[in-house]
Amino acid sequence: MTKNITRRLAIVAIAALLAACASGPKHSEIQSSIPAMKAGEGRLYVYRESSMMGAAIQPSVLVNGKVAGQSKPGGFFFVDLPPGSVEVSTSTEVEKKLSLTLDAGQTRYVRTVIGFGLLVGRVYPELVDNAAGAKAVAETSYIGAPLAKP
Repeated sequence: MTKNITRRLAIVAIAALLAACASGPKHSEIQSSIPAMKAGEGRLYVYRESSMMGAAIQPSVLVNGKVAGQSKPGGFFFVDLPPGSVEVSTSTEVEKKLSLTLDAGQTRYVRTVIGFGLLVGRVYPELVDNAAGAKAVAETSYIGAPLAKP
C-alpha cells in the first residue's frame, strides 16, 4: 500500500515539474518568424535555462515597469525597445532589478536564474554576453507573444 502511494506521489510530482517547463516551439522552429528589428530600436532577449531547480517559480518579468513575459525554465521571449536605459525586474518574496543600456540596432541577452530565498526561491535577472546568450536561447523554447507566419 505504501509503495503505491509513494509511486503515485512521485508520478504526480514529475508531471507537475514537466508541466512547469516551457512548452512552446523551439528557437530553431520559429527563428525565421522572428521579425527584423525596426530601425532605431534595440532587441532584448530574456531567457531561463532548463532546470528542475525552482521549476515551479515562474514570476513575471517586467521591462521598464511593464510585464513582458514570464521566467519559465527552458523558455525565452524578446522585446524591441527604443534606445536608452532599460530596467528588467522580477519579484517573488523580494524584487530583483537589473539596469542596462540598449543602443539602436543592438541585441542584448538577460538570463533569469533561481537563487535561494527565505521562504521562496528568488529569480535574478542578469546580463550575459551575446555569444553565451545566443547559444542559450538557441536551446530554449519560445514563450512570447504569437509570431506572424513567414
